[in-house]
Amino acid sequence: MQSELARLLGIEGDLCIDFVDSPALHDNPLGDPSTRPVAVYVPPKYEPQGSKRYPVLYVLHGYTGDVAALVSSRPWETNVVQWVDRLICEQKMPAAILVVVDGFTRLGGSQYVNSIHNGDYATYVIRDVIGHVDGSYRTNSSEGGRAVLGKSSGGFGALYLSMSYPGIFCAFASHSGDAYFPYAQPRGFPTAHRTLERFDWGIRAFVENFERQSKRLPHEYETMEMLGYTAAYTPRSANAFDLDLPFDRATGALREEVFARWLAFDPAQMCLTKGPELQRLRLRYLDCGRKDEYALDIGARVTAARMKEMGMSVHHEEFDDDHRNVGYRYAVSLPLLANVLESV
Repeated sequence: MQSELARLLGIEGDLCIDFVDSPALHDNPLGDPSTRPVAVYVPPKYEPQGSKRYPVLYVLHGYTGDVAALVSSRPWETNVVQWVDRLICEQKMPAAILVVVDGFTRLGGSQYVNSIHNGDYATYVIRDVIGHVDGSYRTNSSEGGRAVLGKSSGGFGALYLSMSYPGIFCAFASHSGDAYFPYAQPRGFPTAHRTLERFDWGIRAFVENFERQSKRLPHEYETMEMLGYTAAYTPRSANAFDLDLPFDRATGALREEVFARWLAFDPAQMCLTKGPELQRLRLRYLDCGRKDEYALDIGARVTAARMKEMGMSVHHEEFDDDHRNVGYRYAVSLPLLANVLESV
């Protein structure tokens, strides 16, 4: 029997919201919950007691996203759950399970990396979420049965996890994913510098003020975003809001030694030393709109070009759009990913 949520979304399959307690997130400095929602879509004719096992597509949301945002329904738009259901029902892709992962933090997002400041979000995904799904659903739990995809910070996460944890996924898709940090990230540094200076460099004071606001201004959102990245890439300690900012407080100049630590996470840089990890993948997919406000189209171009120079095939596409509301691109990536995965 279908859940009420599935009926509300108008899908033929079903959607369950599970809650997973993650040891990797216990006692994190920000006080974020360690028990997280995980949305699990199962295709039509899925039988919990049957013999068939399905491949699994893991979806990572972007910065400021969460599970509720990705499964919510909006007029004239199609979310990722509705896309996978439609494509399966129209026989444009093989049946698969789809899992939406929650990586939200008090600072807006985790980037799905392990951080002494945020908690171990990579371990949470790789060990705790996947372990729960494999233990609760009829999955193909081998490397050949899993793929990871996402948009923006979720696209970054798909790239980062695929390169950092070989043997877990056999394919990734990055939609407008964070890459080529020298173009994508520093544009937000001056805004963050000016904003934090007004709070006398009290990061906690800024965050608490941000949380109290009934309406937040663009420069406040951009500052919070830069803090979210800093907490993921260059935390100073396991104390809340103790961060190594990538710019000098007195002048605003780029701190090259700190930004170099950010670059260690840059997929365009990481790929240069991750040849064996990337070679084992069956599909490497990157796309981005040519009008992307964060220059992530350049990031996708550079990353794809470097992978190709290393002798790998890459499915790389550009399209006439910006960074916003590009969920229709799932209609391209989902069938490609599903077709390289294995059912058993």
